[in-house]
Amino acid sequence: MRKKLPAIVMATAMTASLLAGCSGGATEPAANPPSNAAGGKTTVQFWHSLGGKNGDYINEMIKRFNETHDKIEVVGTFQGSYDETVTKLQQAVAAKTGPDVTMLERAYVQMFADSEVLEDMTPYMKKSNMTADDFPQGLMGHSTFNKKLVSLPFNRSTPILHVNKTMLDEKGLAIPKTWEDLKKVANALVVKENGEYKRYGFSMPYDTWYPIAMISQAKGKFFNDAGTSIGFTNGEGEKTFKFLKELQGTGALYYPPAQDSGNIVNQMFTSGKIGMMFQSTGVIGSLKDSAKFEYVTAYLPMDQVYATPTGGANISIMSGSQAKDAAWEFVNWAMTDPKGGLQFILDSGYLPFTKKMVESQQMKDLWAKEPNRKVAYDQLQYAVDTNKHVAWTQVMQEFFKAIQAIMYDNKDIASTLDTFKKETERILKK
Repeated sequence: MRKKLPAIVMATAMTASLLAGCSGGATEPAANPPSNAAGGKTTVQFWHSLGGKNGDYINEMIKRFNETHDKIEVVGTFQGSYDETVTKLQQAVAAKTGPDVTMLERAYVQMFADSEVLEDMTPYMKKSNMTADDFPQGLMGHSTFNKKLVSLPFNRSTPILHVNKTMLDEKGLAIPKTWEDLKKVANALVVKENGEYKRYGFSMPYDTWYPIAMISQAKGKFFNDAGTSIGFTNGEGEKTFKFLKELQGTGALYYPPAQDSGNIVNQMFTSGKIGMMFQSTGVIGSLKDSAKFEYVTAYLPMDQVYATPTGGANISIMSGSQAKDAAWEFVNWAMTDPKGGLQFILDSGYLPFTKKMVESQQMKDLWAKEPNRKVAYDQLQYAVDTNKHVAWTQVMQEFFKAIQAIMYDNKDIASTLDTFKKETERILKK
């Protein structure tokens, strides 16, 4: 029985940070042309969330498809941020005016899958001699629900450690591999004059991504295995936030304002006001062009284990599409043709999302030239999907409240997380 899609509470701050790290900026969405057959061609409507340069790259990919397929025309439409795309998609599903193919931020896939509005791509994969094994396992955590493969990775990213190696070298410091290393290095980089911080050790955007990464590194999970409560009830959450608050108190951590936090920390990094930051892989290209120092990337430092959440979006075919075969031809081309997704990845800086891409000469050449980008792929062996739950979008709002209370308002960590736990359990019982 199909479940009704729940209403989404818009996460303005999350949207801003995701745009900064992943979707590449926002412009006014174009009107969505109606799906029909034009000039003997089958039209495939494709909704996406990529603006700015990444929007240019996706448009160029669509153009390459259309130039090489005389019976199908893909019409790509930018629908705003990931959250805005989800809201519009909910409305379109209800009105039966949805696209044929859509981009979905990976944490939203389960919600749509649970409502049975995403097509099972397994039969199409079989016809094209493809299997789930063709994709890196670390990117497949949000693809199969209810034994149906309903999404495939596309513009995917992870958080990694970005380092001003020149700054560390001047102090004789090594790139941190553990939390203790991070504390030592970040504190050593602090410059304070006349009671004012001129330089901080490291920073991160305001987002749920980075605390979740650290909770996972402390061997916690965001949700418990039963999906009834949070999964960091053994002190991993307290440990994470105590660590961050201690560093915040010494200037070792600069925690930015929520508004435009991604751009703020990027600018602080390139201007030398911080020496390190946790940030998306999606900013590597722009940082490389702006940095006037030796810029390197590294794994997120470990506590008990290495761990990193993944981010970015997957691609799905809508079950209400009247052009599923044509839609699959486009998706399959994006997955397998070197002029499809591979070229988009080479252009944009997102993670290669098939094993063939990883093994391609083009990717090997790029990684040899830009080793910073290979670090992000190598870190996928430690990928975790601890925020995987159909109620994630509602729980996320409560987690943002907890982050705000702790990091901005200096509220008690234990009691704040206890409140968050109770609110999460209330939501999960619905």
